[in-house]
Amino acid sequence: MHRYIGSRHFYRRLFAVMLPILIQTVITNFVNLLDNIMVGQVGTEPMSGVAIITQLLFVFNLCIFGGLAGAGIFTAQYYGAGDEQGVAESVRAKLFIALGTVLVFAAIFVFAGDKLIAQFIHPGGEALDLEATRRHAADYLRIMLIQMPPFALQMVYATTLRETGETLLPMKAGMAAVLVNLTLNYILIFGKLGMPALGVEGAAIATVIARFTECGIVVFFAHRSSRGHFLARAWTSWRIPASLARAVAVTGLPLLLNELLWSSGQTFLNQCYSVRGLEVVSALSISTTVSNLFFTSFIAMGNAIGIIVGQLLGAGELERAVDEDRKLIAFAVALCTLVGAVMALIAPYVPRVYNTTESVHRLAGRLLLVTAATMPFHGFANACYFTMRAGGRATLTFAFDSGWQWLIVIPLAFVLSRFTAVPILPMFAAVAVAESVKCLLGWYFVKRGDWVRDLVN
Repeated sequence: MHRYIGSRHFYRRLFAVMLPILIQTVITNFVNLLDNIMVGQVGTEPMSGVAIITQLLFVFNLCIFGGLAGAGIFTAQYYGAGDEQGVAESVRAKLFIALGTVLVFAAIFVFAGDKLIAQFIHPGGEALDLEATRRHAADYLRIMLIQMPPFALQMVYATTLRETGETLLPMKAGMAAVLVNLTLNYILIFGKLGMPALGVEGAAIATVIARFTECGIVVFFAHRSSRGHFLARAWTSWRIPASLARAVAVTGLPLLLNELLWSSGQTFLNQCYSVRGLEVVSALSISTTVSNLFFTSFIAMGNAIGIIVGQLLGAGELERAVDEDRKLIAFAVALCTLVGAVMALIAPYVPRVYNTTESVHRLAGRLLLVTAATMPFHGFANACYFTMRAGGRATLTFAFDSGWQWLIVIPLAFVLSRFTAVPILPMFAAVAVAESVKCLLGWYFVKRGDWVRDLVN
């Protein structure tokens, strides 16, 4: 068992990295849950409209994450090797990637937003107003475009700070943004303190202000911290060494493509589910928002694995990286098993706080139970993904993540939604099982050890 259980020092170091990330993501997702509940009080159609745009922005968010991940691998390893110039140049690469991603997605949402929204709006078993849903979605998207640049810049700084061992500042900035978002949501959605009741537009305005707040705090205090010198150096020139640019492209493009395909695949899956009716969109909005609160466990563990293992690889401690990675994966599975059990206990009750129909309440609770049952598999698969990514195995992560999704999971959902009358719950469960089987592939890739390599020396 000692192969899978670490020392006290090991867990102290893990918690020092993981807990600030976990706290930040828990708070953020808890406020997203409160946002969802607040919008849900306005009605089912507004909640469905916001849910549609959330799916589209999810693709953008994951592409920022994936695009920065390739350069972030080098940031962590350069920092582990003590190369501050290399850190600054990898941050510079992140700035280019973030700018390009924002421009591409802004163009897509401006010119094709209405067509994308229409793909999710289908009549179901209840008499919901489809045109009102479309209108709410369009209003929400128009305002949410403004938060894309500050979100991208904040991600450049937050990921760099985490990769260099500073996890508290992004956490504090996230907490401040959450407080701003929650307060303004209450005021603007419901029209408190003399403000007009703006509904979904108020929710969007609150999010935009919170994004600018978070970005400002992270950027200002990062430059005043011990990391400020190499962050400032990143802005002194726009030059990136050709060798680093090639390395980031070789490693980063597959990661960006993976996140693009995976996130768009998740959106396509939800579009398949939406064929069963607009009430399914509402139930999925509830279950997804609640699930995301619990998914923070394996998200934080994945980030911790990427940081800890990446720094060990960059320092040339390859055998130690393998040993600690095995213990980190074991801890991730144990943590997600516990979290899944808690999630299953509350699944029947949480949807009841939404102002929607009984059928939406019931369906959302059952979707949550299915997700809770797969939590240990999510934890294992995510840990394997970040292990391979820490060693720069971009092609493996692509095959493991997006390859499995587009070759196995999405065809299954498409066939079930278009060519059968299978109800939404069995369809959702079948897809969840197909996603869980991916763990076998992850175990094989990690066991093979191709990811154990030092990229910067």
